[in-house]
Amino acid sequence: MKTVAEVRAERLSYLEVQGRIDESSLVFIPLGALEFHGPHLPIGLDGLTAHGVCVAAARKYGGVVLPTFYQGTGGEHSNYPWTLMMSSPDLIRGVFLELLERLEELGVKSVILLSGHFAPEQRAFLSDMGASWNAKAGRPLRLEAISVAEFEASPIQPDHAATFESVLLEAVDPGLVHIEKLPDLINHPSEDPDDNPFGSHRHDKSHALWGAFGPDPRNADLGKGSELLDAYVEWIGTLI
Repeated sequence: MKTVAEVRAERLSYLEVQGRIDESSLVFIPLGALEFHGPHLPIGLDGLTAHGVCVAAARKYGGVVLPTFYQGTGGEHSNYPWTLMMSSPDLIRGVFLELLERLEELGVKSVILLSGHFAPEQRAFLSDMGASWNAKAGRPLRLEAISVAEFEASPIQPDHAATFESVLLEAVDPGLVHIEKLPDLINHPSEDPDDNPFGSHRHDKSHALWGAFGPDPRNADLGKGSELLDAYVEWIGTLI
């Protein structure tokens, strides 16, 4: 049986971490908000999917994956049940800048900061932080601070708590996807004006897919998770 390389930094000794960094000076940092994702998906989905993509990428390209940071800002779900969101990115930015400086001291050459939360505010924060960090002359560490939404060629377009997020989570942690907890599709169809699954009507608690924005996950082919994950890993490879 083939042994799968351990890439999660918290499970490795400092010698094992250094050995992997010596082979490929690359650190992955998964990021995700704790956020409402309906009755069928966990509130930690954003971080779980980011972590799953990072682990798969590290196994292919080398390096290590740090534990997931559960912090996020922005979006339209801040007042939904058990969404725990920062009102601004300032505190999040400070944590990451200190972490990046320490990784640079340790000789790391490349960091991929991948966010599974991709509200416009989160994406803007990541873009700004990446540009500011890389703009400083003489930086030995290069930063790619991105969200999953930056992969424009994704086989399934990103959404919130709908088909994309259900399928990707199925690939990285299948025991956490419970489509059966949504209302029955036949008796409770998704009523979307102008066939728009991203409309504001999805904020109505009476809607069958309350809080979910995107194609109906009850129609999703969860078996496409591996294909979707593989595509994301290939995309990450183009950024290294």
